Amino acid sequence: MTQQRGTQSLQFDEAPYIISSSSIVGQKEGDGPYGSQFDQIEPDPYFGQNTWEEAESQLQLKTAMLALEKEQLSLADIRYIFAGDLLGQNIATSFGLVDMNLPLFGLFGACSTIAEALILGSMCVSGGYADRVLCLASSHFGSAEKQFRFPLEYGNQRPLSASWTVTGSGAFVLSSSCVGSHHAQLRITGVTPGKIVDYGFKDSLNMGAAMAPAAAHTISQNFKDFDRTPADYDRIVTGDLGQIGQEILLKLLLEQGYDISAQHMDCGIEIFDPETQDTHAGGSGCGCSASLLSAHLLKQLRDGKWNRILFVPTGALMSTISFNEGQTVPGIAHGVVIERR
Repeated sequence: MTQQRGTQSLQFDEAPYIISSSSIVGQKEGDGPYGSQFDQIEPDPYFGQNTWEEAESQLQLKTAMLALEKEQLSLADIRYIFAGDLLGQNIATSFGLVDMNLPLFGLFGACSTIAEALILGSMCVSGGYADRVLCLASSHFGSAEKQFRFPLEYGNQRPLSASWTVTGSGAFVLSSSCVGSHHAQLRITGVTPGKIVDYGFKDSLNMGAAMAPAAAHTISQNFKDFDRTPADYDRIVTGDLGQIGQEILLKLLLEQGYDISAQHMDCGIEIFDPETQDTHAGGSGCGCSASLLSAHLLKQLRDGKWNRILFVPTGALMSTISFNEGQTVPGIAHGVVIERR
């Protein structure tokens, strides 16, 4: 029987289990509304290293190992790793995970990378190509600012439309079996890989606006492919659209006949407190949605407060080269259906 649904989606006959997850964030994220729910808060932004890039590598490694430790898994229990970050040539991932000595699929989907990892990892496990895989992503405020904008020492001013790159990482172990797991009831039952959507935005400091059209496309396609409505989900969670991107998303979907205002939440809006933390439009980065998925969203499912969510991290597909050459900022968003069973 085919597992294809509609024009873009998959519904897994053998839905993989999320048997473990972990989240580690920086001090600013720990001071936010979900500080008590993250596994670890690291007060040292350098994570004991010498550079921002080395710090992010250490962050990703620690998060990966913590996910294994929670379920008393060894490296030998993991067949493949699906991971990525925001830095050029995925250096946070490659330098961070090299000593794990496991086959690695290095991924880049900008801030949507954790969804890309979960989709490919789920396909791998559901298809019988691996019993267990590790999926993770990270971002770091210092390394991202250094690469995409200005080094922190420059002290540049940020427009109100700008988001704050989250220092954080989230890791997830997917398995074909739930024997002995504390997270046995959580399964990835379906996915909707996203398309690149380019509305012609050129402002790299307003990524929420650039990514919102891609999120709208993936969400509406998920509804069509699975023959669902917004009410079929307890929450529809985007990655890091922020306040500006959320407004655009809700408007675009309403034009298509979908009102998701009752179900929608955005990790970029949620992760910081706008009243006490000056982060302008909200949070962003691979670690934003990845850390909040592990710390909060999965907990809501495990506790029975929610039964099904549509997790849609969003990414702005740009580089310093493309921006300096005057290119637009296309967006992409990938959808992951997670259910409590």
